[in-house]
Amino acid sequence: MTELTGMTPQELQAWCASSGLPAFRGKQIFRWIHQGADFDGMTNLPLSLREKLKAEAVAQPVQMVQERRSQLDDTVKFLFGLRDGNCVEGVLMHYHHGYTLCISTQVGCRMGCTFCASTLDGCVRSLTAGEMLGEVLCANRYLAGRDRVHNIVLMGSGEPLDNYDNVMRFLRLLREEDGVNIGLRNVSLSTCGLVPRMYDLAEENLPVTLSVSLHAPNDEIRRMTMPVAKVYPMEELLAACRNYIEKTGRRVVFEYALVGGVNCEEKHAIELAGRLRGMQCHVNLIPLNVVEERGLQGVTEDTVRRFMRTLEDRHISVTRRREMGDDIEGACGQLRRKTLQQAQGREG
Repeated sequence: MTELTGMTPQELQAWCASSGLPAFRGKQIFRWIHQGADFDGMTNLPLSLREKLKAEAVAQPVQMVQERRSQLDDTVKFLFGLRDGNCVEGVLMHYHHGYTLCISTQVGCRMGCTFCASTLDGCVRSLTAGEMLGEVLCANRYLAGRDRVHNIVLMGSGEPLDNYDNVMRFLRLLREEDGVNIGLRNVSLSTCGLVPRMYDLAEENLPVTLSVSLHAPNDEIRRMTMPVAKVYPMEELLAACRNYIEKTGRRVVFEYALVGGVNCEEKHAIELAGRLRGMQCHVNLIPLNVVEERGLQGVTEDTVRRFMRTLEDRHISVTRRREMGDDIEGACGQLRRKTLQQAQGREG
């Protein structure tokens, strides 16, 4: 079965022509797909063509199999089902500027960061560009008649730069005028720090916001929680960040999860400020979501405020990430992992 969701309008026209169909049908199919329609809903196509398409191709490779709405805010956690039986997560968040969708780029993750539930079972496989787009289309169907997704964050399960080619194709599909038409300045791509791919991304001429999971002020602490730091030291990582800023003119966002007893003291904030001084950047502080399997501790509100104040006093732009979806397991990998465990328990 051919997955059509990851094709450009030109590729769909070529596919139609190669399948003995009029090429103009490709543009029609593209528009329907990006409206979230399956073949039965493509009402301006002949019935015979729709039946042919159903036998040969896939329009929507992702289906919503579970949703959890927060009682604390407007956040919704989705569990998306893939055609091979795997599942991934997405989180829809409502801000004053519109809806933001956090999507997954892989089934699981192989980066091994100790504070993240996504990596506990490793990486099963990478998502196709069509599957990533399918997550967006599912969210738009959920919002149908009310609104649509305006902003995308590639910060769910998986390391986007570990799935580089599919992610680049997905980004280009996002901005197609006849598609979901989301400008790439409304997209944030999060990486744990795959330095060579960061240099590649800087050359793509795609104005996405680069968000780097830093989580430590030095290599010694970073290596305790992030295996990638053993391959790419902080100086190499920050050099790649400076290159991205120079090439794109866009600031880099540093994600910093505050972990009790590890990286949250005033001395850590002072060291971090020293490393980032003079860089066009922003620090996003994240009080740790406790991951029971890892035994890591959260931090107090006083600790968060003190860390922020120390950075601000040293002229580092910083905010605390707004906590959303705490009551629906909003952090990466939690819902998928619990669902898998429940399924295994039933099989046992």
